[in-house]
Amino acid sequence: MISIDIRRVTVNDVFALQAISRQTFHETFSSQNTDEDMKTYLTEALSCEKLAAELSSSGSEFYFAELDAQVIGYLKLNFGLSQTEAQDDDAVEIERIYVLKAFLGVGVGSVLFGKAIQVARQRNAHYVWLGVWEHNHRAIRFYKRNGFVEFGMHTFRLGSDQQTDIMMRLILD
Repeated sequence: MISIDIRRVTVNDVFALQAISRQTFHETFSSQNTDEDMKTYLTEALSCEKLAAELSSSGSEFYFAELDAQVIGYLKLNFGLSQTEAQDDDAVEIERIYVLKAFLGVGVGSVLFGKAIQVARQRNAHYVWLGVWEHNHRAIRFYKRNGFVEFGMHTFRLGSDQQTDIMMRLILD
């Protein structure tokens, strides 16, 4: 396994966060969505202004996965009212775990997932939860392997397309 460093992202990293966010989202979903919907999402949801606001929020934290000082993936966690769906105050949402395509399958996602669980435990969360696109079978398998179970669905808008996310949770000890 390669040696991955995890570090907290700051507002000074907003351009690097935007670059990794756009690249990984495009690599993950462009083949299954229209160019127009992808362009709209990448421009609006992953703008520097929106990311800077998220970075400045006390209800969200971002972490980079780095290999030799190169950002190869990232994680976004949400707490309290910053969660995308109303959940308990003692829950942590994993909103995003993304890894560059070139580094899939070498454990980067597992390292980021481990960081999410570490932060959730430090915050004394009862559970972690997330929404994953119903057609993202690789991610669904990953989460099920790590003990997540389905508990509902919600809508995710990608451009003009309303998509269905499966909501999954993992109860912590």
